Amino acid sequence: MRKSIHRPEYKVLVALLRERREAAGVTQVELSRSLGRSQSFVSDLERGQRRLDVIELRDICAHLRVDLMKFIAELQGRLRRRAS
Repeated sequence: MRKSIHRPEYKVLVALLRERREAAGVTQVELSRSLGRSQSFVSDLERGQRRLDVIELRDICAHLRVDLMKFIAELQGRLRRRAS
């Protein structure tokens, strides 16, 4: 099995994450500061260069005021649409 960051599904995940950040009006710098991480951490996530774990996803969703379960449901919907 390929590494998760190289799977097409991962590209859908990071695209949705970026969309949610931008919709919240939050810059990469602002998000990185609220997470206590560097701006390059957020940039690497959004470019698919760094693997994201579920705890990090939960933290990011919380900082963006996005419900984690709704985020996952939207991700699932997008993945289903791509598969059909």
